[in-house]
Amino acid sequence: MAYNGGKEPLLSEQHDIQEAKPQNDHMVSTKRRKLRRSKSAPMVESVLHESNFNRFLEGPKPIVDQLNPHYKRVAAYLFIYLGISTVLFFLVGNRISGVKTYGILDSIYFCIVTMTMVGYGDLLPNSIATKLLACAFMFFGMALVGLCLSRVVDALVVNQEILLIKAIHLRREANSMETLTEMETNRVKYKCIRFSILMVILMAFGTIFLTTVEKMEIVDAFYCVCSTITTLGYGDKSFSTPVGRVFAIFWILMSIVCLAQLLFAFAELYIDSRQRSLVKCVLTDLEAADLDYHYRERCGLI
Repeated sequence: MAYNGGKEPLLSEQHDIQEAKPQNDHMVSTKRRKLRRSKSAPMVESVLHESNFNRFLEGPKPIVDQLNPHYKRVAAYLFIYLGISTVLFFLVGNRISGVKTYGILDSIYFCIVTMTMVGYGDLLPNSIATKLLACAFMFFGMALVGLCLSRVVDALVVNQEILLIKAIHLRREANSMETLTEMETNRVKYKCIRFSILMVILMAFGTIFLTTVEKMEIVDAFYCVCSTITTLGYGDKSFSTPVGRVFAIFWILMSIVCLAQLLFAFAELYIDSRQRSLVKCVLTDLEAADLDYHYRERCGLI
């Protein structure tokens, strides 16, 4: 009896605590809700330092710092390709026919025209060895272009993942998610405008150069610019002077890269609405999962 009597106060105290608990349940749950990390959200603390909202608001970094390691690798492959092909075509320069200027300059120019698939036809291999060599570098050039395209697709996926991670961590703050998606949309729009303006400048600069240096009519110069940038390269109009080919080596690369970046920006703008829908869908699912978890936790099911 003494044993049972000693047990009663403990039971009654526990009962009182259980009765007092529902009164403060709302306050406790509110405090917990402020401090609790989402149980259904992925563990992304490792990327918070890189995808922080404050870092998103920072100014632009230097171009070298912004380069992805994959892009640096592609640039290294490009220089290796140009270096090897230039040396080989310089060694067989006497077996290449067409409008020639200087040996090393013609070799670099021929490599650029081959790699970018412009193919003017002003320089042509005229022996079996040079034709086979040109065939090999044609496919290597296409493989390099394919590698660049794969990096572009990879960048699209990475941008989508970064946007989703930022939205997950900003969803508890007022209007943060809407601000983030709006800023991302504006960033893509400004990118489209920036590369569109740069594309117009490059086309105008190329047209003026062909008109003044290569002595083409303005319509022929614009025709040559368009056929070059789109890599059609009909061959009836091309660069034939030493100064023109030096200009072409840099201008062709810059123009084609700018066009690729412009198309990439338009692709980002096109899928922006789908990214918004995806973010909204994922955040809705996370909110539902959190509500279900909190309910099960309060009911003592967890």
